[in-house]
Formats: sequence, C-alpha cells, structure tokens
Amino acid sequence: MTDKPSGPTSSKAQNIANEVRRRIVERVWRQGDRIPDEADLAVEFVAARATVNKALQLLADEGLLDRRRRAGTRVAVDPVRKATFTISIVREQVEQAGMVYGYRVVAQRRSPIPPEIAARLDLPEGEVMVHMRAVHYGDGQPFQLEDRWINPRAAPSLEKADFRQLNANEWLVRNAPYLRAELAFSAENANRRDARLLQTQPGRALLIMHRTTWNDLGPITTVRVAFQPGHLVGTENSQSRLHWPVQRGVGT
Repeated sequence: MTDKPSGPTSSKAQNIANEVRRRIVERVWRQGDRIPDEADLAVEFVAARATVNKALQLLADEGLLDRRRRAGTRVAVDPVRKATFTISIVREQVEQAGMVYGYRVVAQRRSPIPPEIAARLDLPEGEVMVHMRAVHYGDGQPFQLEDRWINPRAAPSLEKADFRQLNANEWLVRNAPYLRAELAFSAENANRRDARLLQTQPGRALLIMHRTTWNDLGPITTVRVAFQPGHLVGTENSQSRLHWPVQRGVGT
C-alpha cells in the first residue's frame, strides 16, 4: 500500500509521528530503547516504508529519536526539543498586515570589521565586509532598523545585488541559504541614531535582535535589528518561527 503526500509532510506520516511521540511521552518506549524497524512499523501502521521514514525523521528533527545508519533508531537519552528556525521576509510581514511596504538604505560601504563583529563571526579583526544600515517602513512609518554586515566570501553573488532595489533581508533569504544560525535578544535604550531612524525618543526601551547565519563557506551575515518600542516577537505553530506583528502608529 502506498501513501500520497498531501504537502511537505503527508497526513499519514504526521499521524504516525503523533503515535510514536505518544509512546515515547507515555514511556511505552523508554529513553535508550531501540524502537521497531521501519519495515515492522510500516506493517503495523499499514503504510509505505517511505512514509514511516518521514515520520521518524520528523521526530529525530525534534530531538526525540536518535537515528543511526546500521544501528537502528532509538529513543533519545535526555532529549532536547529542537526548534525549526525560519527567517521571515520583512516586506511580506508588512504587506500581510495590510500596509504599504517601504525600504531605505541609510548607508552602504565596504569596511573592516570591528573587534566585536570579528569575535562574533570568528574572523580576523579588520577583514573587509559589506556594512550597511537600512530602515523598513509600513505605511511610511519606521518598522525596524537593520545594522548589517555581509561576508562577500560566503555570498558569491553579492556583487550583483542592488540593495537599493531589493532589500538585503529578502535577497539573503532567497540567495544565501544558511546551514546554522544564532539568535539573541536584548533590551536596550535607544541611542541617538536609533531614535532618529525609528522616529522615537532617545532613551526609549527597544527590543534588539542579533542574528548571525553561516553556510559551508563561513559566516554569511550578522545583523542587529532594532524594533519600534512596544514591538512583539512570537512563535507560530509551536515551532519558534519568528514573526513580528506590525503595530500601527507605535513610537510616532
């Protein structure tokens, strides 16, 4: 019997994953236990082996299963729940909120990286990268401010990019896939530059996000994003998919 996927993950695979997860949570299968082979599970669930494989991979991605070639699949010991991380395209967020998107490059130049950026990227101090500042707008009001460094070696087609026509956030999402990312949030008082570009008062509390991505060529980009006062960050479908609800008129 074969199963036809109804999307990236078929409903059959999701149902199998849910049942296997239940057995792990209820300790039918305990930490370290080897679970039945895919062929046996395919018979039990009346499903194609490929569907079972997809279901088990979902749970491995969550950190609940430890899958090793020739060693079978075991329930993870001291499992750590893993999150799926997706970098949102700011333009789409603004437009989905029913607002007109705008974007302005404040500054862009090649510049040697300062010590704090070199330490974050594990690169030699003074290495030359593209440094830019830009503001995203919704209905003409500042939405978020980016202070970004881009590594030309990890984004070979960077020379062809015109960031005055297509913003760096969207270009990087579409042209520089990452293998891993680091994300950190902090609260900072708006300095004079933040306040001027976000059209708020100096000293106002801002949510700040630092995000860095890497591929097999090295660090791609690191960005400091300053949001309007009162901005929110949430998760979607319990998968740590970051999104920033647009707030009209905040900080104006």
